[in-house]
Amino acid sequence: MEKSRSALPSQESICEVPPPTPNPQTAALVRQIIERVADKWTMLVLETLEEHGVVRFTRLGELVGGISQKMLTKTVRQMECDGLVTRTVHPVIPPRVEYQLTPLGRSLSAAFCGVWVWAETHHDEIDRAREAFRRNPRGGDQT
Repeated sequence: MEKSRSALPSQESICEVPPPTPNPQTAALVRQIIERVADKWTMLVLETLEEHGVVRFTRLGELVGGISQKMLTKTVRQMECDGLVTRTVHPVIPPRVEYQLTPLGRSLSAAFCGVWVWAETHHDEIDRAREAFRRNPRGGDQT
């Protein structure tokens, strides 16, 4: 059963409306954060750490799945730089390295929870749109 538009929360109930003239520094920061977290690895690492708490480096790679060690290293270093994760090195042989979300990282994870809710809510609509596009990718335009 398809939900009516009125049954969905309004945009204002999801987040505050940005100011008409945003602060340029804030706008630049938003663009930087979107660029960094829009890649699939950051989001998957964020989700994995949210679900599993403190995770060793090797286990993090296994849980994320399909990520190379080089890309995992790059991703967690960038997340550490942005204050989203903490890296703890235990002085044992071989060294044991663990990662966990910071409060800032958990707050970002909570913010992206809305994307999961949105995807779950609109899954059928997206599937129908994709199927319609596959059947007629140009929308009847034959030019």
